[in-house]
Amino acid sequence: MFGLLISIVCLLGVAFIAWWFFAEHEKVSGHARQKSGYQEIEVEVMGGYSPETIVLKKNVPARIIFNRKDPSSCLAQVIFPDFGVHEDLPLGEKHVIEITPEKAGEYGFSCGMNMMHGQMIVE
Repeated sequence: MFGLLISIVCLLGVAFIAWWFFAEHEKVSGHARQKSGYQEIEVEVMGGYSPETIVLKKNVPARIIFNRKDPSSCLAQVIFPDFGVHEDLPLGEKHVIEITPEKAGEYGFSCGMNMMHGQMIVE
């Protein structure tokens, strides 16, 4: 009986892990606010990125403000490989990354361990 209970718990755990990593989750997107001469968006870092998708306008300087609240070392950095950005995100502080996207398209960003991902859409 105890073995059956352990088997059921393990099966449920595997099912949850598969759902968490492989199922489609609702993606939250956010558009940058247009300011005088630049655009700005804030991204909360807590178990991932929120919004997970950020939308920017091309040829307008952008300030992406990361607010890291998650203490895990995985989220201690953010990498935008297409823009040559690899920066540390201090815990409990806002950190600004400035880029000017020059080409429309979709660009990925990730944590330092490449486990958490986000997307930047340039229109």
